[in-house]
Amino acid sequence: MLGYNRRMAPVPCSDLSPAGWIASSDLPWQRLVTFGPAGFAGYARLRLIPDPAFEGQSENDVTAPEAPEDEQFWRLFAFLARATRTPAECYFCVWDGYGDVAGQAKVVVPQRSYFLFSGRLEDAGFWGTPGPAFVWPADHAWCVAKDVDPHWAGIGAGTAVLDRLVADSGLDVVPADPALEQPAYR
Repeated sequence: MLGYNRRMAPVPCSDLSPAGWIASSDLPWQRLVTFGPAGFAGYARLRLIPDPAFEGQSENDVTAPEAPEDEQFWRLFAFLARATRTPAECYFCVWDGYGDVAGQAKVVVPQRSYFLFSGRLEDAGFWGTPGPAFVWPADHAWCVAKDVDPHWAGIGAGTAVLDRLVADSGLDVVPADPALEQPAYR
């Protein structure tokens, strides 16, 4: 298990090349920022609150789950640490819209800009909620994308990893097809 009680601050990156696979993506921006780059065998969604029960439902009408959002991410990243050869070499893109986070250079995709940081996967929780917009290991074994609006985070990974995530009773992960419209609160 990752040592989240020993969190360290990830280091700002001036070299943006590790994020090149995201910044150079030709995917539509909304697909990119909600599921990450193309090329994974499959995709899933980590639901931070349940999907809407009816059309037009407001997020304000939902009871928050027992586990806080950051605990769900810690559990997800502890799981994903076992699905990469490089858990000590990871990257984090943090949306530049969070006023208290600043880096040097920015990773730019259509309609979004991010500061790039590097660190250990266990440092992913350094920001707390809402956390990084993208997290991935240096070996590109998987990518987690969390845009500011959806009630879920997208996960791209191999089929076996996704199958185990979906089967994990401690996480609310469901398979997803990024080409389809995803459930959304209005």
